[in-house]
Amino acid sequence: MLRRIADLLCGSDAGLHRMLQYWAATCVLYVVCILLLLLQVGQGLSNAGAAHGLIVFGACGACVFYVLIRANARLRLAPDQLAVAQAVFSLVCSVWAYAIAGPLRAAMLAMAVVIIVFCMFALRPRQTLMLSAAAIVGMGAVMWWLQARDPLRFPPMTELATFGYLAGALMSTALLSGEMHKLRARLKRQKKELSDALATIRVLATVDELTSLVNRRHMNDVLAAEERRKTGSLTTCIALLDIDFFKQVNDGYGHAAGDAVLRCFSAAARTSLRANDVLARWGGEEFLLLLPDAAPHDARAVLERMAERVHAMVVPGLDGKRISFSAGLATRRAGEPFAEVISRADHALYQAKEAGRDRIVLA
Repeated sequence: MLRRIADLLCGSDAGLHRMLQYWAATCVLYVVCILLLLLQVGQGLSNAGAAHGLIVFGACGACVFYVLIRANARLRLAPDQLAVAQAVFSLVCSVWAYAIAGPLRAAMLAMAVVIIVFCMFALRPRQTLMLSAAAIVGMGAVMWWLQARDPLRFPPMTELATFGYLAGALMSTALLSGEMHKLRARLKRQKKELSDALATIRVLATVDELTSLVNRRHMNDVLAAEERRKTGSLTTCIALLDIDFFKQVNDGYGHAAGDAVLRCFSAAARTSLRANDVLARWGGEEFLLLLPDAAPHDARAVLERMAERVHAMVVPGLDGKRISFSAGLATRRAGEPFAEVISRADHALYQAKEAGRDRIVLA
């Protein structure tokens, strides 16, 4: 029941939770200010009627903003719009509190600065600067009105000096907001660059750069995970493939042509695989194929389909030379380590080469 109530009040969206956390922090500040204001009323330092009016105004405003934030999924208000509205409301409360705080009115200036500091984390520098200017104008108008109405309680020079301190503090805070925004933008950019670099490193650590196939290191991780997987009654096959007469291609046409053969072979081979098959460059012109949940005849069908597409591929720079591969195919026995399966597939590959190449031999 408590969880249901919490979901009803706060929702389940992470962005909504963050906005409600800011709202709750603002409410804590409201409550502290209300308690201090009531203490001032109790000591006879502030007018009770004006103080109670401000308290009701603040409480109603807090409730309205809760409803706006909670219903924002339907209202679709931008976060900075809500932040500006809350900041303006808080500044109005701060100006009102200054007008009724009596001898302790200077303490209310700190609240205005705190409000602008809150805005630094949610608004753009220009918005923060405009709010600071609005706070200076609003507080200045109240100070002028107070000293004009009652110069004995609100000496003009005192109000002028107070206004100067406030204006300096608010404008400095607004300028710091601009620097903070630049710092956050730089950190955000650096974070993206770091994330991109990590993604590149992750790709380089798992993918062969020339063929874009899984590399040997990552294939070992895949095989280790496959060993831990429970396959039930389904069998898994391993095939070792070797491009026929690859050294002759390198020697006769150059290494660039050899690289082109590897790239074309990997592209043709990928189109022949099933959804869960994994093909890796095992080393040089040798490739390892993992065929999970495949009976031997299914695995052989994949290799035969692959052989047809490799035969049909045209490699630039080879003058129409036909490319083929030899393969050794082994079926994993129950509980057998993949190292032993690969060893049997390697032995079958050797037999395929001895028998004349361009063929598939089952271990």
